[in-house]
Amino acid sequence: MKDKSLPSRFLSLFSLCAAALIFSGCATLESRISKNQEAFDSWPVEVREKVRAGQVDLGFTQPQVLVALGKPTRMYTHKTESGEAEIWAYSGKSSKWPMVSVGFGLGRSSGGWGRGTHTSGGIGVSTGNYGRGAVDEALRVIFENGSVVAVEARQQ
Repeated sequence: MKDKSLPSRFLSLFSLCAAALIFSGCATLESRISKNQEAFDSWPVEVREKVRAGQVDLGFTQPQVLVALGKPTRMYTHKTESGEAEIWAYSGKSSKWPMVSVGFGLGRSSGGWGRGTHTSGGIGVSTGNYGRGAVDEALRVIFENGSVVAVEARQQ
């Protein structure tokens, strides 16, 4: 059997890596419910309906918010005279659809200083906010004592 050339092996590896990136870490609402089915079934009907709609409300617990919205883009605390609040921030589109860019390149040279033929390649993967300085927060869920006390949504 003939051995594949380096460029075709590189292209195969690139295709596999790209497919893995696209399909990894994209937890859907249904998969989050399914992973937490026992807890979900124990919640009041009103909570289950809102969670199924991907919504949160005052009084929700952190596990309920995690099932409804998934992992937050970032988490931080807010301290005031009246106490400390934990804030979960969700970005606009990246909380549902990760932004991934993938690039690759191949190069080949012959002759020159080494008087041989050289083939090289590389893959670059980038995720994130593409140079925007601040996280684009579309939604903030504010907890005190493990319960939602406020939900702030950016107006479109």
